[in-house]
Amino acid sequence: MSITAHPGDSLSRRQKLIYVIILGAITALGPFTIDLYLPAFPSVRVDLGTTEAAVQLTLTGTIVGFASGQLLIGPLSDKVGRRLPLIAATALHVGASVGAAASTDIGMLMVFRVLQGVGAAGGAVVAMAMIRDLFSGYPLVRMLSYMALVTGMAPIFAPVIGSQLLLVMPWPGIFWFLAGYGVLVIIAVSVFIVETLPATLRKSSGSTAVQRYRAVLGDRVFIGILLVGGMNFAGLFSYLSASPFLFQGPYGFNEQQYGLLFAVNSLGIVAGVQASSRVMRRIGPQWVIVYATAVMLSMALLIVLFDQWGFGLWGTAIPLWFYIMATGFVFPCVQVLALINHGARAGTAASLLGATTFGLAGIISPLVGVLGIDSATPMGAVMAGCIVVGIVVLWTVVRPRSVPAL
Repeated sequence: MSITAHPGDSLSRRQKLIYVIILGAITALGPFTIDLYLPAFPSVRVDLGTTEAAVQLTLTGTIVGFASGQLLIGPLSDKVGRRLPLIAATALHVGASVGAAASTDIGMLMVFRVLQGVGAAGGAVVAMAMIRDLFSGYPLVRMLSYMALVTGMAPIFAPVIGSQLLLVMPWPGIFWFLAGYGVLVIIAVSVFIVETLPATLRKSSGSTAVQRYRAVLGDRVFIGILLVGGMNFAGLFSYLSASPFLFQGPYGFNEQQYGLLFAVNSLGIVAGVQASSRVMRRIGPQWVIVYATAVMLSMALLIVLFDQWGFGLWGTAIPLWFYIMATGFVFPCVQVLALINHGARAGTAASLLGATTFGLAGIISPLVGVLGIDSATPMGAVMAGCIVVGIVVLWTVVRPRSVPAL
């Protein structure tokens, strides 16, 4: 492994903590934008006089906007630097949040939700690229594990916070909350975050976005990891999109009980991410993914079987917790394998990773609504299908035995 020093090596412990906190908050803007209003789905359906499928489609629209926005912002950040694209994108997010709060029909809400997703994409891709600008080797693993913890926990905590906000405000208030969050991000970036991409690297990363994409997409391992990461997230989002109706419907939860369920599940994400960063030092990230995906497939199949056997709430909740824990193991491994060989094109690599991850989640997760949400079987089946695809790609494209040690 190269012993070349990286800028992050000279940061003090306090400075690293500041970066973790601020970049973590920036990273969380995307998942919060997507998931904060999940507990409000039933209220949105009633107030706007629409269907459950239409409300779920606004979630898909946000994810698609989030994915497509990263494809634009990532290469742009490699060309002009990190701060300017981040501030501009977040400003778009703030405006779209205000528009979503003022929406009077489902079509208007859909438009602003897509724009919200595009604006939130800046934080997701730029924060990860900044980490790669500053660190490499095992320090990169450690820092990305912190970001993966945010990426994994934010979708879990967002509905918890959303359910509490609904105690004191109607559903449009959630979007006012997101607008305020975006304003705070802009202030924090303007005051605390310096430009991490030197001008020399902006020139060396390639003269056009097409050249940068071609260089990154020429990496077989990167291509495989894109798909594995996308399937991992699609399985998680299948649960997220179905859970408001499943747990507040057949299982009889109220909004606050639904939020508590997510809080319990968040412990699984924390355990998985933190354990993964340590296990990677011993067996390598590709092998962590091998074992974690096997656990995920087993737990998804148990959800289906237990539901068919009539085990009820606990038959879904217990294997679901272990499934979510295993996704936590996968998150940092995917980020490390995607970025480790693309330092000069970190923005482009991060944008492709984010776009594929959230794009596949946006396309696949609505299948649960199509199959039905009156039981846990459709959710478990879609989750299992996602992981089967991920396992096949892992062994045929990534090929764990061919991946060199960090």
